[in-house]
Amino acid sequence: MIAEKVDILNKLKQVNKASRKLVQLSDKDIHTILNEVAELTLQNIPYILEENRKDLERMDPANPKYDRLLLNEERLRSIANDIRKVADLPSPLNKILDQRSVPNGLAMTKTSVPLGVIGIVFESRPNVTFDVFALCFKSGNASVLKGSRDAHFSNIAIIKIIHQVLAKHDLAEVVYLAPSEREALQPILEAVDYVNTIIPRGSQGLINFVREHSKVPVIETGAGIVHTYIAESADIAKGKAIVQNAKSRRVSVCNALDCLVIHESRLEDLPLIMAGLDTNHQCLVYADEQAYAHLKDSYQADLLHPATADSFGTEFLSMKMSIKTVNSLDDAIDHIAAYSSKHSEAIVAENVAVCDYFLKNVDAAVVYANSSTAFTDGGQFGMGAEIGISTQKLHARGPMALEELTSYKWIVRGDGQTRS
Repeated sequence: MIAEKVDILNKLKQVNKASRKLVQLSDKDIHTILNEVAELTLQNIPYILEENRKDLERMDPANPKYDRLLLNEERLRSIANDIRKVADLPSPLNKILDQRSVPNGLAMTKTSVPLGVIGIVFESRPNVTFDVFALCFKSGNASVLKGSRDAHFSNIAIIKIIHQVLAKHDLAEVVYLAPSEREALQPILEAVDYVNTIIPRGSQGLINFVREHSKVPVIETGAGIVHTYIAESADIAKGKAIVQNAKSRRVSVCNALDCLVIHESRLEDLPLIMAGLDTNHQCLVYADEQAYAHLKDSYQADLLHPATADSFGTEFLSMKMSIKTVNSLDDAIDHIAAYSSKHSEAIVAENVAVCDYFLKNVDAAVVYANSSTAFTDGGQFGMGAEIGISTQKLHARGPMALEELTSYKWIVRGDGQTRS
């Protein structure tokens, strides 16, 4: 392991050195290279799918991570299209954020610059390899990727394609895929001289591990314990559509619904809200006592269970959800505050004052009124592909795209000024 650690550190040193080449590229250069990667990806769809199949064969299809691991032709074509979209986006670099002159004649300009070298630690999802490369490259950042063993073959195939393009431009070292073994993670987390920030994408367990063990600054992303509150004034047709979309659209993503919170005055409408989640989606429900009593005659019996303490505060990442009954708006907000991961939260209500109160008082990266939480996504926010959803408050919050992958520096021009 000592030899492997030394090799990883040498690779990180090379990435750090190569990152300085990126600031010399024009936006036209970056645009060209990203489009070349998109085109080569399309040309290699059979190869990528064959390598992805090797990973899929090692995972139980019932595992919630299976859908995240899965690549198919449609997804790869969408990924290539996303890379082209990122290439077309305006550069976030060299923007003048502030300008001022001080009495001694110094001219000061605050300008956007890359973060430098970004380390991404992620589980299962090989599409992250494409997303991270495209966003980091467009924003002038080198990238270090630490994927999981689940996507070992897929990630190697993807990086091989990216490196094939970068090598033509003498830039292959600006992207490094670390070994998939767990032991390869710690050297990256400790590489304060070579890596500028770490962004974990995956389970709460992964995020907690990175936060607790990293010496490099961390931007937390990913884990979503998501609630939707059906308020007293809710339009039930809207509520049903929102709840069912947030739960069933794609269960393995971090913006999927985990807990339905409902005001006790709307419990009579609960069977309508939940109708079809059993027969169409086989959704397992953990309902508190009041909600259970209102569902037991309409919801499929083998899919309805009494809630326990563990039913709340869980990111299910599968076709499961809990239901909590509350007696007031503040009660709903208190429940969300107790169990939220501060990712995405929603209210369904026609009372504007109630919506405004919820939006102001719920602490999350994205808070919705009368909308599905499924929209928490960089593409849906018009940002292109995203590098993750930040659930913290320092530097970036919510969907992280190009702007969030930059910092700034002050450029000061003088004419011989000295300070007394």
